[in-house]
Amino acid sequence: MSRLNKPIAVFRHSPLEGPGYFATFLDRHSIPWELIRIDEGAAVPNSVAGFAGLCFMGGPMSVNDELPWIRQVLELIRTAAARDVPVIGHCLGGQLISKALGGRVTRNPTKEIGWGAVTPVRDTPVAAEWLGDIDVFEAFHWHGETFSIPHGATRILASAHCANQAYALGPHLGMQCHVEMTEDMIRQWSRQWADEYAAPGPAVQTPEQMMEHAAARIAAMRVVADHLYAHWIGGLKH
Repeated sequence: MSRLNKPIAVFRHSPLEGPGYFATFLDRHSIPWELIRIDEGAAVPNSVAGFAGLCFMGGPMSVNDELPWIRQVLELIRTAAARDVPVIGHCLGGQLISKALGGRVTRNPTKEIGWGAVTPVRDTPVAAEWLGDIDVFEAFHWHGETFSIPHGATRILASAHCANQAYALGPHLGMQCHVEMTEDMIRQWSRQWADEYAAPGPAVQTPEQMMEHAAARIAAMRVVADHLYAHWIGGLKH
């Protein structure tokens, strides 16, 4: 892929929830990116003109919280969608995109924390466009809320504990799961496990369980991430 003249804006909402493997993928494809540290008080850009695409990472807050930057981000996403500037969101990011495009974010029936199986929704060709022939895979999860599928979008991933794991709308992708994880990110997040008041259960793992076979699990998940990210960058404007 030829080098873009404009960078990807990557929005970080929490110091522990950076771009992870998404940044590695962009670097490998010689795609410039700029980290916008919302968690450090960085201003939300008032225009999408300077960016080839927008990426929104996770965060512990809710999109329904009364935070001043959330309203500004929602408006930026709507502007990007109106101009066909590709947007991608991970967890909180996927929820932000959903709400910006008319969806709702509500409490999920149960918290999902740790590794869990995710299944492509095969009743639509859109899933094949984004995922190829990938079948059920393990993804990393850390969320208590869930998004609805925005009008016009197509659900492409689901799990037993969260029906809406990902959706696509044209060049835009919203995900509930975290395909961007690295081993170091899992270790850091595990230190916050007690703050989640998480009790082990069918959708919640302990920090020890999260680290079991982490390297192999991450390697398998990156096959999926590569498919998703490759399709997304194919929509970037040069």
